[in-house]
Amino acid sequence: MKINIQKTPKNKKNGQPKAPLSRHAMTALLIFMLITAVYSLIAPTNKNSKDVSLTDLAKSVNASEVKKIDVVSDSLTITLNDGTLENSKKEIESSLSDTLVRYGVTPEKLALVDISIKNESGFGYWMLNLLPFILPVILIIFFIWMLTRQVKGAGMQAFTFGQSKARITSPDDTKNRVTFKDVAGAKEAKEELKEIVDFLRNPKKFLEIGARIPKGVLLTGSPGTGKTLLARAVAGEAGVPFFHLSGSEFVEMFVGVGASRVRDLFQMAKKSAPAIVFIDEIDAVGRVRGTGVGGGNDEREQTLNQILVEMDGFEPNEKVIVMAATNRSDVLDPALLRPGRFDRRVVLDLPDRSDREEILTIHSKQKPFAEDVNLKVIAERTPGFSGADLYSLMNEAAILAAREDRKKVAQFDLIRSIEKVMMGPERKSHLLTKHEKEITAYHEGGHAIVASVLPHADPVHKVSIVARGRAGGYTLKLPLEDRRLQSKKEFLDDIAMSLGGYVAEEMVFGDITTGPSNDLQVATSLARAMVTRWGMSDEIGPVALESDGGRTLFGQGVNDREYSEAVSAKIDSEVKRIMNEGFAKARTVLTEHKKALDAIAHRLIEVETLEQEEYEKIIIVHGIMPKKKKDEKATLEVVG
Repeated sequence: MKINIQKTPKNKKNGQPKAPLSRHAMTALLIFMLITAVYSLIAPTNKNSKDVSLTDLAKSVNASEVKKIDVVSDSLTITLNDGTLENSKKEIESSLSDTLVRYGVTPEKLALVDISIKNESGFGYWMLNLLPFILPVILIIFFIWMLTRQVKGAGMQAFTFGQSKARITSPDDTKNRVTFKDVAGAKEAKEELKEIVDFLRNPKKFLEIGARIPKGVLLTGSPGTGKTLLARAVAGEAGVPFFHLSGSEFVEMFVGVGASRVRDLFQMAKKSAPAIVFIDEIDAVGRVRGTGVGGGNDEREQTLNQILVEMDGFEPNEKVIVMAATNRSDVLDPALLRPGRFDRRVVLDLPDRSDREEILTIHSKQKPFAEDVNLKVIAERTPGFSGADLYSLMNEAAILAAREDRKKVAQFDLIRSIEKVMMGPERKSHLLTKHEKEITAYHEGGHAIVASVLPHADPVHKVSIVARGRAGGYTLKLPLEDRRLQSKKEFLDDIAMSLGGYVAEEMVFGDITTGPSNDLQVATSLARAMVTRWGMSDEIGPVALESDGGRTLFGQGVNDREYSEAVSAKIDSEVKRIMNEGFAKARTVLTEHKKALDAIAHRLIEVETLEQEEYEKIIIVHGIMPKKKKDEKATLEVVG
């Protein structure tokens, strides 16, 4: 399913990077230019004025050329009758009238001039006079302050390592809010988590009766099954803050940083209680301690120890639920899984057919569909798909439609996107020679014929020799009914079907290519699992000699072999026997139905892809009756 984007609070304490120095310098330059522009607007300008002496002023007054004189302190602004402006200075110790009279101006002429005296005072006056001196000083101080702030911020980052980097989704964030309606399928998981929602909404009824809600909920399942989405849905249903971070975000190169971040995370959650703390991929810090790698005091183990302490120190009324997700619950430390910590485990399986249809419906809400779209058919053709795979399928279908300049997504787009998600895009540039194309056609025809004849093999749904991803061709087969268990007979027929391409190449061309490499690997792994894990060998008996996984050392898988060399030889002998029996079974089928194999191969060479309907018509003509199909699970046999 889809991970929605979360909002991240901008907090300087969380060690967010500050703006670069060049940005601050640009800001200072813009401020300087703005102040200069404002000053140029408000400062007095006398572009058309000239300076004259008092003698010339007196002559102009006597000649009746002066209309107005503005007196500001000792400055004179003279306006002539034609609008011309002139500047002059008067004597400070005497008035303008006395000065002009002494310069020979008659009282009659002086009375014709409008003399206005203005007192210079107020904020504007001081601002205009002091700004040219103060502004450079202010800009220098501002620039020095930004430099010191930048240096201080870089030096203080060392003190923010121990603070949590959790991303917080607020309950008021309706855009990113997720509820159970947005999570299709996973019915049992949602029922299990409704108790958590009820506790966060109304903890009083639990506490009054003496019940304690589980402090930790561990979500496990295959990748893409919606663990993170389901955790966010719990927070959305309860309407509480959601603290989300990955297990790898705790650990840094400095000792003690992870433990400090754990403490800070839980302090933040307690202040926002009721709240949910979600740790994704907790196996990054929660693996079993004491493996002998990194010592007993390495940073990861200290972080894990702090998580254990914080979870065990909760009180019932703190209303903080810790949720975590992992694909590898088998590698987690037992102390993390004990009652009182992650004591409730919710398993998310791959969706079944009805769940897949619901998931497709959710992912199709924003996509315009053509009239021929049938999501039920798509759900039937996508067994084994996770929620994330189904989202990718819908997205690829929309991309295919947009690439062809169509406004609606058609059923054909959805069907093509299934193969693209499973196998990768078509390699149209991967051109085969005529001989290679013939080999591939017989190889895939061998798979298909063996699957159609053997009683416990699944019916063939599609055969193609079009290269996709790393495969030169593929045969798609679907089981008859929904099943969770597989029998020994089904495995044996699957091995024979996997070897059908190998046998067909040998029978028809008398030689073997590298095409069956993947088939041999799959069949051999299945035969070994039958012998060592599932007790399906008469020689070895009902003994489990190997587990699903082993220890991890220096990034490599290490299997603990707990059996002798003699038993190992028996295992190899049994695996070889099963493979030889499958080879013989496939050879018998293809020998008996050689004409059907030739017909399928020749048709594949012509059209490259055979859908189920056309394929079944060909095999019916050659006496092979197709099985009735009730799809649930898909398997692929590919040419390397």
